[in-house]
This record gives sequence, structure tokens and C-alpha cells, in this order.
Amino acid sequence: MAFSNPYQTYQKQAVTTSKPEELTLMLYQGMVKFIRLSKTALQQNKLEESHSYNLRAQDIVSELMMTLKKEYTISDSLYTLYEYMKSRLIEANIHKKLDILEEVEGYALELAEAWSTAMNQKKTNN
Repeated sequence: MAFSNPYQTYQKQAVTTSKPEELTLMLYQGMVKFIRLSKTALQQNKLEESHSYNLRAQDIVSELMMTLKKEYTISDSLYTLYEYMKSRLIEANIHKKLDILEEVEGYALELAEAWSTAMNQKKTNN
């Protein structure tokens, strides 16, 4: 008999019951988390671990790119930013560059903050 991890159960339920805008925020937060984990592993010279976390961040950027709705004007700008972030994550991974990870982390934090602010404003206006 397999026992389930309560935290994993909670996470799965949170994802399946969340609204699209909440999922986007979770993706931004996840990207920040994996970039930070990649940075920490890189600082500890755990290159394989850093690589793995970097790939997770790249996967999140890819997901964000795929979920953009082209009918919105901002989608083109976001796609360009996501494309840049992904290329920088790849570069950081290849060259093991902490400063590049910090750059992308900054963009991810700004996006998460802006998205969270927009969600709160929407709630206030409704």
C-alpha cells in the first residue's frame, strides 16, 4: 500500500481547483522557486542539481509561452520576454553563470508581483 504525501495531495488539489489567473501566478512563483534552487545548488557546486532546477524553470517558461492568448495585445510582448528569459536560462545553464540566473529571477519576481497586483485589483473592482 502506497502512502500519499499530504503536501503533494494539497498541491495537486490546489492546481486542479484554481482559476486560470491563479495558475499563472503559481507558474511565476514556481519559476522563482526553481531559479533560486538552481542558484543555491550552483553556489554549492552541485552542478547536476542546479541543472535539474534550471530545466524546471525553463519548463515553466515554456508553459507560460504556450498558454498565451494571441488575441490580447500584450501577448506578443510577453512572448518576447519569455523567449528572452528562456534563452538566458539556457545560457546560465550552459555556462554556469549565477549573474544570469539572478537577472532572470528579477524578471520572474517582477512578473509575479505585477500579476498578483492585477489579480488583487480585479478582486477589488468586482
